[in-house]
Amino acid sequence: MENRQGNSPQAGVELVKPSEAHEAAYKAFYNEWIASGENIVPWVVGIDPTDFPAYVRFLREAETTAPKGAVTHSTYWLMDTSGAIVGAANIRHRLNRKLEEGGGHIGYGVIPSQRRKGYAKAILARALEVTDRLGIRDVLVICDRGNIGSERTIRGGGGQFHSEVAEENGNIVRRFWIHREP
Repeated sequence: MENRQGNSPQAGVELVKPSEAHEAAYKAFYNEWIASGENIVPWVVGIDPTDFPAYVRFLREAETTAPKGAVTHSTYWLMDTSGAIVGAANIRHRLNRKLEEGGGHIGYGVIPSQRRKGYAKAILARALEVTDRLGIRDVLVICDRGNIGSERTIRGGGGQFHSEVAEENGNIVRRFWIHREP
């Protein structure tokens, strides 16, 4: 997909690790999402970053340490060429039962003002590069049933439909597996 200027959205954007150096850009991203009133995906974006150094530390520590019953995970921010953060990805290093049913290996989202510009495609492609480095060859990606844009992005990234699952709250999610070659 190309954006309206005719440039590939994948050109010039990058996944960056959470860093205190990006505090202003991250807080602008976070505040837009909060103001929209929309559901925030991935879940780590919904954590209040008021104490930004503590927030960044939490995200960094989650890569190697997880509470009992949880899994280690890595968070990245999608930064555009202007230095703005337009999306986020949370990559789970393995699946537990809850993630297998309703979370998957990769959760990603793009702020409302930056949707329909190809950033979801870019963030999924970059997140799959991370799962490659982690040695995850079969990647589970999930979206809500009825989220046509997300489903199109997942299928475009190689996702093969597997099944639908009802979450505890009654929401139906669609599960897709993306097989990656070593």
